[in-house]
Amino acid sequence: MSPIQSTGLIIFATIALFAWNRLPVIAVAFAATLSLWAAGLVTLEQAFAGFGDRAVLFIASLFIISAALERTGVTAWCGQMLIAQAGGNNRTRLLLILMLAVGCLTSLVSGSGAVAAMMPVAVLAAVRLGQSPAQLLMPLAFAAHSGANLLLTGSPKNFLVSEALEDSGREGFGFIEFAYIGVPLLAGTILIVLLVGRYLLPHKSNVRLPADFSRHAQTLVEHYGLRDGLFRLRIRDSSPLVGVMADNVDLGGGSEIQVMAVQALASGLPARSRSITPDDYLLVRGTAQAVAEAAARLHLAIREDAPVEGGNSAFNRRSGLAEVMVPPRSGLIGRPMFPGVATESGDLIVLAVHRRGEEIDYANPTLEAGDTILLEGSWEALDLRLNDPDVLVVDSPDLVRRQAVPMGPGAKVAVVALIGLVVMLATNIVPPAVAGILCACVLVASGVITPEQSYRAVHWTTVMLVGAMMPISTAMMQSGTAAFVADELVSAIGSAGPTALVAGLFVLTASLGQVMSNTATTMLVIPIAMAAASAMQIDPQPVLMSLCVAGSASFMTPIATTTNMMVMGPGGYRFGDYWKLGTPLMVFFFLIAVFMVPLIWPF
Repeated sequence: MSPIQSTGLIIFATIALFAWNRLPVIAVAFAATLSLWAAGLVTLEQAFAGFGDRAVLFIASLFIISAALERTGVTAWCGQMLIAQAGGNNRTRLLLILMLAVGCLTSLVSGSGAVAAMMPVAVLAAVRLGQSPAQLLMPLAFAAHSGANLLLTGSPKNFLVSEALEDSGREGFGFIEFAYIGVPLLAGTILIVLLVGRYLLPHKSNVRLPADFSRHAQTLVEHYGLRDGLFRLRIRDSSPLVGVMADNVDLGGGSEIQVMAVQALASGLPARSRSITPDDYLLVRGTAQAVAEAAARLHLAIREDAPVEGGNSAFNRRSGLAEVMVPPRSGLIGRPMFPGVATESGDLIVLAVHRRGEEIDYANPTLEAGDTILLEGSWEALDLRLNDPDVLVVDSPDLVRRQAVPMGPGAKVAVVALIGLVVMLATNIVPPAVAGILCACVLVASGVITPEQSYRAVHWTTVMLVGAMMPISTAMMQSGTAAFVADELVSAIGSAGPTALVAGLFVLTASLGQVMSNTATTMLVIPIAMAAASAMQIDPQPVLMSLCVAGSASFMTPIATTTNMMVMGPGGYRFGDYWKLGTPLMVFFFLIAVFMVPLIWPF
């Protein structure tokens, strides 16, 4: 069997396994790489060279930056601002703003990250409008496809086609050069959705919606009967409480006010067995009037930390609330538990204990299986201490904080890092891989995201897929497969000119992109496109940019992209729902790729 036949057989088998969708894509990609090595089409070094490629490193760094923006509440803040601007009852305006937001956000972070950030906003907006989320979620996914073409950072395929130009000895695409075609793509996608989306999108109501934590603090306060409210009071220098032992604080007010804990300013930890110092905090429970009177009488500052929307001063950018349940065989069963006491770790405070929906009898406060406990503490302590087999966390504090605490700790550093990345990419001071790694390192070194969190943030399936698929391009070039396919393509449509070539490549790329990753599809077609452009003696720039557009036209199936899959469950979509709106968008992308791209980058 000739090298061309061997390469073609491995590629067809790889595409078939991707389309079958029964095996993990990582397993398929590695099987293809090892098959190429076993057939002698690539060396062992070439088979694994992709994992050290600059494109792989750049893609991995983008996932870390995206996760940092989400963890610090930057994306939550953007979502709240957008829904406030959109208003509550105008579907067209809301859809326009949401799609613009997702498209622009995708150009800087991953499409899946942008959709994940805006999906809760879209669901809440759908509920407010009295409509099905199905009317909003698919447009979000498709807007992410279009927005991926706005900047170099929009998608891995953008960097791949730019790298292909550089490898051929030409200058790669500029950071904002993609916008020439990305802006019309995003604008046209929004226009098509606004004009025909209402009729082509399904109208479903019985779907499982993702959890909404935007008013989580209010929900917990009401559930645990803390109607009097929780307040944080800062000790001023002139307060008579300065010097009083923390265990003996009394604010007066009788039963209308209760001191839950004294917290140190520097650490936020409960202060016990020491004297109160200025700028310590009191966490109190009581009526607003009683707290205000005590604050005025004792020179205390109320709500030093601004509460988040729908919460109170115990639920803010620094601290939060969490609900845990005592499971069977827990070590806490039989132990007493009172409001106001600190946990064994010393950094969480018990606010209430319930049994079967009612507050337990504190005359006999021993815990039983099934009891629920409301805890207060810093977000770091909630994340760390609740990973305990003796309790079951009802709602993850990490997920709650991402949705409910906009612009939380580290948000400024994350925004500065993002701006630095954009500046470095736009000015081309350093290569993109270096810029991405520098920004990711700054975020980790500053503590915005821990090393463990950064490892989890990377979508390793995508990273490993890109690295494992690169040897296919190498094999296609070395075996002559790319030149053979290109020659056949040129022979078939060469007489029709380069426009027909671009059209043929679009159909090939877009068709494969409906059943396999657009990154993998782009990597497969790049060597064919480069060889065909060389055979026809035309500039490869318009061919590769058209290929990039075709790689984004993954509208027809839910398995085409991660973003399509993400909205399938919350939107209640079926497999056959995608092609209805996807068809006019596919036609639009075809027209842009075949006729508009050559006007900007001539053959």
